[in-house]
Amino acid sequence: MTDPTQDLLPEGLEDRLPQSAAAATRIERAMLGVMGAHGYDRVRPPLVEFEQSMARRMNGVMTRHMIRFVDPASLRTLALRSDMTVQVGRIAATGLADAPRPLRLCYAGQVARITGSKLEPRRENLQIGAELIGRDTVAAAGEILELAIAALEAAGAKGISVDFTLPDLVETLADGPLPLDEKARERVRRELDTKDAGGLVEAGGAAYLPLIHATGPFPEAAEKLAALDSTGVLDTRIDGLRQIAERVKGRARLTLDPSERHGFEYQSWFGFTLYAEGVRGELGRGGTYCIGGSDEPATGFSLYPEELVEAVKADEPLGDKLFLPLGHDCEAAAAMRAKGWRTVAALDEGDDARSLGCSHKLDGSEAKAL
Repeated sequence: MTDPTQDLLPEGLEDRLPQSAAAATRIERAMLGVMGAHGYDRVRPPLVEFEQSMARRMNGVMTRHMIRFVDPASLRTLALRSDMTVQVGRIAATGLADAPRPLRLCYAGQVARITGSKLEPRRENLQIGAELIGRDTVAAAGEILELAIAALEAAGAKGISVDFTLPDLVETLADGPLPLDEKARERVRRELDTKDAGGLVEAGGAAYLPLIHATGPFPEAAEKLAALDSTGVLDTRIDGLRQIAERVKGRARLTLDPSERHGFEYQSWFGFTLYAEGVRGELGRGGTYCIGGSDEPATGFSLYPEELVEAVKADEPLGDKLFLPLGHDCEAAAAMRAKGWRTVAALDEGDDARSLGCSHKLDGSEAKAL
């Protein structure tokens, strides 16, 4: 008797069955198609790299997620990628170092984490994204956000929402109108993350309390944030957010949470998170940053469409199948495939068209409904 536990997959990993795989393939093609149409060239970094190289470019951020093992050839530590963004940064800094800027690149591939979380137990994800390298401007940020929304629209996402954030907000205020020492900054960041007003006061951040309330629909939240800034140190950031919001007005619901830092550990002045109706959790995030190792400015986004796949897979069409009986006309079958039919050829007399999932049968050179 076969032990069924022998075929169990590790926690956080799963097979994609035909309908789910079809949805994932369509979504990937649709997103990359949009990026290519906007002038973003695809790159394909390797699944595995030297751990030291990837860790250096991640600036120590999220390196704990990497699966490590020893390379038998070099005896150096290798790592399975947990994020493709750093690999694209490496490519820009090395193989494409002399390419004209701004450099527009896109990518798609699987990434893996050594462990999941309670909220997101999945350990393998499809990551699709784009990077605009060599620019850190409002225009670049606006282009990237528009592209991310267009990619989600092409993939079939509905009711898209964008949540803006200012990742360096606390540092900007602490260096200016609301001074804090380094120790107090960390405590204030922590309490802002949890939106704990009492804890924020105890941490010495009473002046930062308005940030907890400067959240919600973008126009109103931006006004509240501007009112907090009595010295104008945030003027350029708030104006930049408004310009970006204007570019995507009507295409997505826009909100602002200016002190949100989760997932924005290495972003600079601008960040955003993407959501869609009927899809659990976030679909991706992006923003401005500097490439680790070269410090070249860049703006980009990463989409993780696994939950979108789950949301749409039940309605994903696999396409009609055309049964090819024994002795069928091979040229006619090729012509039907050229028209978009999926053909299933009989291998013996016992093959049944309906049981093989076919809706039609080749009769001479014509497709006849079963």
